[in-house]
Amino acid sequence: MIHPIPPGTRDILPDEMRELRRLHLALIDVFESRGYGEVATPAIEYDEVLARGDGRAAGSAYRFFDERGDLLALRSDMTVPIARLVASRFAGAKEPLRFCYLANAYRAVRPQRGQMREFAQAGVELVGAPAPQGTVEVVEVLEAALDAAGLDRAVIGLGDADLYRQLLTELEVEGEARDAILARLATHDLVGLELELTRAGIGAEQVATCVALSQLRGGREVLERAQALGSAAVERAIARLGETYGALERRGVAGRVQVDFGLLRDLGYYSGAILEVYDPALGHVLGGGGRYDGLLKRFGVDLPAAGFALYLERVHVAQLEEESRREGAAP
Repeated sequence: MIHPIPPGTRDILPDEMRELRRLHLALIDVFESRGYGEVATPAIEYDEVLARGDGRAAGSAYRFFDERGDLLALRSDMTVPIARLVASRFAGAKEPLRFCYLANAYRAVRPQRGQMREFAQAGVELVGAPAPQGTVEVVEVLEAALDAAGLDRAVIGLGDADLYRQLLTELEVEGEARDAILARLATHDLVGLELELTRAGIGAEQVATCVALSQLRGGREVLERAQALGSAAVERAIARLGETYGALERRGVAGRVQVDFGLLRDLGYYSGAILEVYDPALGHVLGGGGRYDGLLKRFGVDLPAAGFALYLERVHVAQLEEESRREGAAP
């Protein structure tokens, strides 16, 4: 008799668990070798804490009341709990602070879209290191983690979280129309993006400019191409991205970084540089991150910060695909 499990969850059997365990250890070894100490936080937080960190993401959290009537929620990522941890346990500590983790997170999503309700993440948080130096360190650790997983073809997209928010303000798009456009960008839905821009009453020329901007990706040359599209918001984003990319070049870690003007993360606390990881072996995003310089201020500690998280199940699948590719190419 088969007893089903909830959609968006899965069982892990021994052979796969052994492979995942090796991946876990390899990633934690990379993080700790770079000075990041492993931490763990409760899977259950007070709903108010998660909402303070990111009200938009808190809307997709699993909520329930405890025996005292307090509203609790399952964490939907590790960044907000670590911000809470820093404010509670590390106020006044010498900066920068470096944390790493390997933990499950939970989101109320639509499993039919291939999304998981329960998923494992491995990542780092660098607290107290401003841009661009802190961003560069996070990218260096991310590259080392991808190498440890055998994903030498993986690409790191570099975008700007503030670009489209500021651009839509220039275009006087607010409310639900603004949210709908940002949602389309976050899912890389270009057809839907053009539709929502048109619905918002933006002129045909401006719609074409926004769509063209969202498709600009590549090396330093795309910064120059973006300038031709005009707009003060675009100019500010070019300056920020140019500063970060230049710092990556000086440290010799820009080779696998691709500037991506269409990049937008689906979490509301990001500001400035944002990151997303792709591998040719897999159609899904492997992870992402970026700067969240205003998040800790919501918990009473005003510190710059950046980090990333990798989806372990997706990294594992990409790892197996890359191993298969290399074996097939061997003479």
